[in-house]
Amino acid sequence: MAEKRDDGLDDAGAPIFDAVLTPHRSLGRTGFAILMGAVAFLWLGIGLYFWSLGAWPVFGFFGLDLVILYIAFRLNYRAARAREEVTVWRHDIAVRQYAPSGRVAEHRFNPFWTRFAVQRKPDIGITEMALKDRARHLPIGHFLNPDDRDSFASEFGYALATVKGK
Repeated sequence: MAEKRDDGLDDAGAPIFDAVLTPHRSLGRTGFAILMGAVAFLWLGIGLYFWSLGAWPVFGFFGLDLVILYIAFRLNYRAARAREEVTVWRHDIAVRQYAPSGRVAEHRFNPFWTRFAVQRKPDIGITEMALKDRARHLPIGHFLNPDDRDSFASEFGYALATVKGK
């Protein structure tokens, strides 16, 4: 999700544009606990039924499925810790990319030499956004949904045009 934090201040030190891009996750902690409880209850019931029929290995495989489902969700939530901070000042663009592991990569661009490239497909919308200068191509917002990409692209494009005086 793209959140706009500040916009259009005329103070020389204040950013023109400042946004934090975060991936959207539709299932919160409570929903995750409810889902895991419901799946565990369902699989326990079915597993006990198979055990009573003499097919006891099925019970173990259901338990293994539950563990694998839990691990998959935990990895998904770990990936959701990724985020990007995009800030535009009159003479600088800063992009901080936070990996799920916590590693931070910071990229700086001169706004007068930077181009904001957006690739669109007619039925899908924006498929890629990137900052480009002579030597670099930095994809941004790859984890955003199409509506958030569109919103970010229009706001960021406007801020970049404002800086360039267009």
